[in-house]
Amino acid sequence: MRRASRIAAALAVSFGVYGSASAQLFTDVDWKESAIPPAPAFNVDRLVEISMPRYMTLKFGVDPATIVVTGDGVVRYVVVARNPAGGAINAFYEGVRCATEQMKGYARSGGNGWETASDPEWRSFRTMSSSYTKALAQQALCQGGAPRQSVGNMIDRLRNPVREAE
Repeated sequence: MRRASRIAAALAVSFGVYGSASAQLFTDVDWKESAIPPAPAFNVDRLVEISMPRYMTLKFGVDPATIVVTGDGVVRYVVVARNPAGGAINAFYEGVRCATEQMKGYARSGGNGWETASDPEWRSFRTMSSSYTKALAQQALCQGGAPRQSVGNMIDRLRNPVREAE
């Protein structure tokens, strides 16, 4: 094993102990996103609510049937924002990259079908004004800088949120 490879392996192991710190300090520079499938159909009757602060007027939920983890480590899903007072809904087809704490919006729907994002880019969800992506990643999708072990586990975490220390 080459010296650089041994050092990289040792860093990966040691940073792995510190959870998401490894995601920020040790990332794969050769990483490429896989082909993005079209936005999936979703059903508002299946939504599992994302636990959000009480002051939030919008309610956010994920259709569990849309959650997919791809070989590149991206978790893709459809999240729906609803206004309980007015009944309006908006859906967003997004991806989360747990290793870098980033999200990408692929498409959105206001009820008239999907509108594909013209030039989606990865953005940190830590610094975004919208907090539902951060909440979703922390509550259900990510663990220690990687996707949780299974989609089933992600769905269980959504249905039974556990507040973790940040």
